[in-house]
Amino acid sequence: SNKMAALITRIQRHKFGGFAARTLSTASPQKSYGGLKDEDRIFTNLYGKHDWKLKGALKRGDWYKTKEILLKGHEWILKEVSTSGLRGRGGAGFPTGLKWGFMNKPSDGRPKYLVVNADEGEPGTCKDREIMRHDPHKLVEGCLVAGRSMGACAAYIYIRGEFYYEFSNMQTAINECYEAGLIGKNACGSGYDFDVYMHRGAGAYICGEETALIESLEGKAGKPRLKPPFPADIGVFGCPTTVANVETVAVAPAICRRGGDWFASFGRERNSGTKLFCISGHVNAPCTVEEEMSIPLRELIERHAGGVTGGWDNLLGIIPGGSSVPVIPRSVCDDVLMDFDALVNVNSGLGTAAVIVMDKSADIVKCIARLSDFYQHESCGQCTPCREGSGWLAMMMERFVSGNAEPSEIDMMWELSKQIEGHTICALGDAAAWPVQGLIRHFRPELEARMAKYKNKEAVASQ
Repeated sequence: SNKMAALITRIQRHKFGGFAARTLSTASPQKSYGGLKDEDRIFTNLYGKHDWKLKGALKRGDWYKTKEILLKGHEWILKEVSTSGLRGRGGAGFPTGLKWGFMNKPSDGRPKYLVVNADEGEPGTCKDREIMRHDPHKLVEGCLVAGRSMGACAAYIYIRGEFYYEFSNMQTAINECYEAGLIGKNACGSGYDFDVYMHRGAGAYICGEETALIESLEGKAGKPRLKPPFPADIGVFGCPTTVANVETVAVAPAICRRGGDWFASFGRERNSGTKLFCISGHVNAPCTVEEEMSIPLRELIERHAGGVTGGWDNLLGIIPGGSSVPVIPRSVCDDVLMDFDALVNVNSGLGTAAVIVMDKSADIVKCIARLSDFYQHESCGQCTPCREGSGWLAMMMERFVSGNAEPSEIDMMWELSKQIEGHTICALGDAAAWPVQGLIRHFRPELEARMAKYKNKEAVASQ
C-alpha cells in the first residue's frame, strides 16, 4: 500500500507539478491594508488647522466641477456610488448606492427629501462633529450631490442639540453657499433647485434611529415607527425620504470626482473605501483619524493613537465600534481587521468605528454596567422587552460589579439579553443586549471570581 501511495503521489506531481509551480509564481502577495497617503484623504481639514469657510474649502478642492456632476444626472451619480462599494457609515453598513436608488420610483407628485442624521449620540463616537465643525462645506456639497441622485428637493440636517459650534459653523457654511449660488434656486447654475435646512434636536439618543429622527423632525416625540412603510415610501411629512449619516453623505462628491473605482481600491471587497476612526480610552494619544478600511486594529492604535497605555501587553479589551457593539478581548484584538465582515466574524461589529480601548487598570464589569445604565436611561419605552429588559440588565449589572450574585444568574442574564435582542421595533434593544453578551462571552471567569470573592467576604463577616 505504501508503494501504491508513492506511485499516486508521483503521478500527481507529474500531472499537476508544472501547473502548481506556475500558479504559485503568479499568485499575488498578500495585500496589506492601512497607511493611507495624504493625497487619498477625503477630509483634509479634520483637525481644523485651515480655514473652514467657503474660501478655504474652495482651495482644498470642494465645489470643484459640482455643476458637471449634477448635469450628468442621477443615474450616473448612483452608478459611481454603487461602484465605490460605499456602505453606510452610521453603523448599519447598508450599501449606499442601493439605499439611495430606492428613491427613484416613478413620481406620484409628492416632493422627496434627504435627511442627514447628524445626531451623533453613540458613546465613543466623535467623527461627524469634526466634519461639521472643521469641514462643513463637504457636507453641504454632499447634500446637493446625494439629493440630486434621489431627485430630492431639499435636505434637512438633524443635528444633536449639544453641538452648538457644529450647528453654528454648518449654518454659516449654508448661508455662504446660498450667497454664492451653490445651493437654492438653480444650484451651481445646473437648473436644479435644492434647499438645505438645519434642525436642532434636544439630546435624545433614540433620535439617532432614522424613524425616531423623522418623528422628532415633524415635531412629535422621538419614538421609532414600525416598518413597513419604510421612509423611502412614507418618510418625513408623509413624503419619500432617505436618512443618511453625515460621513456617508460627505464622501459622495469626492467619489463622483475621483471615480467609484478609486474609492473601491481601498480596503477589502465588500468593505471598501476610507473611514474615520475615533480612538479613545486607554491610549497615549486619543484621536479621530481617516484611514483605509480593513486596517488591522493593532496597527490602527499603534500608528495613530500612540499605542495602549503601558504597552500592548497591558491591553484588556476593546469595544471596536461604539458602545453598542460587543467587547472583544486582547486575544482577538491581536490580528482582527477593522471592517464590517471581519468584526462580524468575531461576534462584534464595526458600527461607527469608535474604538474604545480598555487596559488592565479598567474594571471591565463596571464599564459594561455603565453602558447598561445608559441604555436604560435612553430607552424610549415603546417596546416592552426594551423598556423592562434594559432596566433589569442595569440592575443585575450593578450587582455583578460588586459580585453580589449567584453564578447561575450569569446564564439568566444571557437568556434575558436574548429575549430583548431582535424583539423590538428599533435596534436600541440589541444595543442594550450586546455589551452584556460580549462581557459574558469573553469575561465570564472574571464575573465568577468576583462572585466567589464576595461570597467569601460575606462568610468571613458572618462568623
